[in-house]
Amino acid sequence: MSVPDDLLVDVTGLAAELASTEPPAVLDVRWRLVGPPGRTDYLAGHLPGAVFVDLDAELSGPPGAGGRHPLPDPAALQRVLRAAGVRTGRPVVVYDGGDGMAAARAWWTLRWAGHRQVRVLDGGFPAWAGAGLPVVTEAPSPTPGDMTVRPGGMPVLDAGSAAEVASDGVLVDVRAAARYRGESEPVDPVAGHIPGAVNVPATDYVGVDGLLPAADSLRARFAEVGVRPGVRVGAYCGSGVTAAQAVLVLHRAGYPEAALYVGSWSHWITDPDRPVATGAEPGDPA
Repeated sequence: MSVPDDLLVDVTGLAAELASTEPPAVLDVRWRLVGPPGRTDYLAGHLPGAVFVDLDAELSGPPGAGGRHPLPDPAALQRVLRAAGVRTGRPVVVYDGGDGMAAARAWWTLRWAGHRQVRVLDGGFPAWAGAGLPVVTEAPSPTPGDMTVRPGGMPVLDAGSAAEVASDGVLVDVRAAARYRGESEPVDPVAGHIPGAVNVPATDYVGVDGLLPAADSLRARFAEVGVRPGVRVGAYCGSGVTAAQAVLVLHRAGYPEAALYVGSWSHWITDPDRPVATGAEPGDPA
């Protein structure tokens, strides 16, 4: 099974690219579910040339019936990306505060929008700063980009197709086990999971440093819940951020067809007629 080589870049590789005559566009997408906004971190120090893009306000639509982080309006996203200097045919690198979740959602969103040359900085800002590489506070003024947003570049699940994948494929719920089983729910008003979904918490496949494991180990972990060639696979979480990282991981493991339920659990529970399961599922690993 082939492993794509266009998903990640390490700090050494990115430093060399930034010193070249044609550096990639760099987007800082640091984000927290709760706490100070990522822009605060950006202003305190960021990679040279990096432009801050807000995951909540610019890479997602307004929260509501579509979930907490629904798809952005294509025209609005296009304005944001052009203002950030994103150009057709020019590579983009995205990074976050180190856990890889926001960067993966930015990676997914740009690819959904039709930009194929997008990579995640492995380890994010902490890996860059930890390597002693330059950190600046000046905000750049990038030359406006020309990217045209063309939605449809990545497979997307809605509630109905997510239920189908849970029934005849593998729908992976990447939230913490207690949330999946319905034992606790610190964010959304309803606890539990989509019936038939299997639980692979993000902590199972991403280290605390945000670095992604080798493809073989990722493939083995997802094989435990039935992910294999020819089987339809999708991922969801609370609002489609952590699950975007799962899609990135599945790409790395050799499953580029993995689909994201963008609305995820926060969308599923907006309809009281949709079923909610609690406890473990038969497909969950012991």
